[in-house]
Amino acid sequence: MRLPLILSLASLALSACGSGSPQTASETPRLNMPQLTTEVAQIAERARPGVLGVGVMNLESGESWDFNGERRFPMQSVFKAPLGAAVLAEVDAGRLKLDDPIILTEQELSPPKSPIADAYPGRRDYTVRELLVAAVGVSDNTAADVLMKKIGGPGAVTAWLVGKKVEEIRVDRYERQLQPDSVGMASFRPAWKGTQAYMTAFASVPPETRRKAVAAYLSDPQDTATPRGVLTFLDKLDDGELLSPASKKLLLEMMTETTTGQDRLKAGFPAGSRLAHKTGTARTDLGMNPAVNDVGIVTLPGGRRYAVAVFLSGSTLGDAANEKVVADVARAVTRGIR
Repeated sequence: MRLPLILSLASLALSACGSGSPQTASETPRLNMPQLTTEVAQIAERARPGVLGVGVMNLESGESWDFNGERRFPMQSVFKAPLGAAVLAEVDAGRLKLDDPIILTEQELSPPKSPIADAYPGRRDYTVRELLVAAVGVSDNTAADVLMKKIGGPGAVTAWLVGKKVEEIRVDRYERQLQPDSVGMASFRPAWKGTQAYMTAFASVPPETRRKAVAAYLSDPQDTATPRGVLTFLDKLDDGELLSPASKKLLLEMMTETTTGQDRLKAGFPAGSRLAHKTGTARTDLGMNPAVNDVGIVTLPGGRRYAVAVFLSGSTLGDAANEKVVADVARAVTRGIR
């Protein structure tokens, strides 16, 4: 881990007493915390009754700021970034190879979004690498579930995170469990594969049943993370504490090349920024969306690098307006860097 900011400043002060050598303890500007608090609070007010959570960390100095940073939010597909790291840790340990073949069975298919389930049974054979790209880069639920099972299940992912001192991210269910549970559907079955079949089954659930299930989902600590916990994960990933250099590079490339969330963080940071990120999105139903999220590492045009986590839960604004909330947080973060 990087030295805490106060130690970095103390080191800088001591060096200043020497022979006048360049002060190199920190080259990036401090976060303007009062401005961030004011601007993000205004965005949060606009999002009500939705709840906004934000975390920002300077990856050079370790300085951080958060808004509802200790609050737990449903992750949705944000969990696929830690899952990808856990899978690659197994590769680093020699227990798994990226070119290992995996043959899918019908019982391993998961709800949408899943191009892999859509293609079944036309295609059954994949490598670990292909499933990893699909899970992290495309947010494919079948790929994520198959990989998670391969490394020991949801509990193994959470245990790995805790072992790495990332303690505010918990993964409890496979997507084939979480997605139906969260809207009051019965257990997922292969006949529901594909968006059309799944949405037909979804529509058969009475609205009041769906409403109660979503309310329970929003209050459930399972499959949640805090903005503060995500910052810890991203910081440790960036600092090389979780993976080998090759695996870290591969995961960040997948997160950079993803096409999801073009109107969220990516839309709010300045042109020329580079973003390695993972989105998470629930389905808007009965006028409310339980989760519209985006987390990642941004490299600004001048080279400054920050970890950013944005969670929006229970918003009634509508899909485009929800994404604009996330983009506006990115704009506020950019202005909050002195």
